[in-house]
Order: sequence, then C-alpha cells, then structure tokens
Amino acid sequence: MASQQAEHDRVSGFRRVVDGPAAEWFGLAARLGLAVVWGWAGLAKVADPAEAAQAVRAYEILPESLVKPVGWGLPFLELALAVLLVLGLGTRVVAVISAALLLLFIAGISSVWARGISIDCGCFGGGGAVSESQTKYVQEILRDTGFLLLSAWLILRPRTKLSVDAWLAA
Repeated sequence: MASQQAEHDRVSGFRRVVDGPAAEWFGLAARLGLAVVWGWAGLAKVADPAEAAQAVRAYEILPESLVKPVGWGLPFLELALAVLLVLGLGTRVVAVISAALLLLFIAGISSVWARGISIDCGCFGGGGAVSESQTKYVQEILRDTGFLLLSAWLILRPRTKLSVDAWLAA
C-alpha cells in the first residue's frame, strides 16, 4: 500500500512538472532555443544564396532543377520559422514544420554518410565537399535529434509563456 502511494506521489509530481507552469516555461525555452537555431542557420545562408545552393547540390539528392530553389528558399523558411517561434505564433504548426525539416536534414546527412560522400552539411553556412577526416555526421545527426526533441515537446505542449498564442487564447 505504501509503495502504491509513493508511486502515485511520484507520478503526480511528474504530471505537475509536465502539465504545470514549469512546462510553459520549458516550452518558452524550447521555442526560443529553436528560434536561435533557425535564425542562425537562416542568417548564415541568406547573404550568399549561391553558396547555399552549392551546399544543397553537395548532397547529390535533388535534381539540378530543384537545387537553386531549395538553396535560395531554405534560408528564408528558416528565418520565418525563427520569427514565428520568437513571437510564439502558430507554435504547434511551426514545431511540426521544424520537425519535418529536421527529419529531412537527418535523412540527408544519413544518406551522404551511407553513400560515402564527404561533405560539410552546410547547416550554418558553407557546405560542400570536404576531406573524409573533416566530416562530422554523428555530431550533426545528434545535434539535429536534440532539436527534433525540442520540436516534439512543442508539438505536444504548444502552450508556452510569453507567446502570442497564449495571448490570443486568453
């Protein structure tokens, strides 16, 4: 009986953290953390769209007709996601788009790794062919998986502190 009560108390304490005010503050941190990542990535690439297109080309996945539109458009999508996350506007939708984009990035990095292509991912500018010793596929996949977990939190718990979403719901 005492062990059941202890288990109930432990679950109740966990629920308070996941569903309570702390969850909204963690959501704010997740939202702003993702915003910094998307903003940094977008700003690093927006100034040199040709370099961004070259980074896309290095993956050898897309047909050439899509390389420029993706390379030139991706920085603007990343910046738009950053702005929406800072505002906390459409948080769940933005988190779903973020998660989809991160899954694509993880798949792209995994693909070049599996095919033995040596590139810099170009996630934060640069990109293109590098020597095999300069690849960082494991770190890049782990980093993006961490960002994916933040996105998942926001998909499940989109209500966060200091957001336009919360203001509109009030």
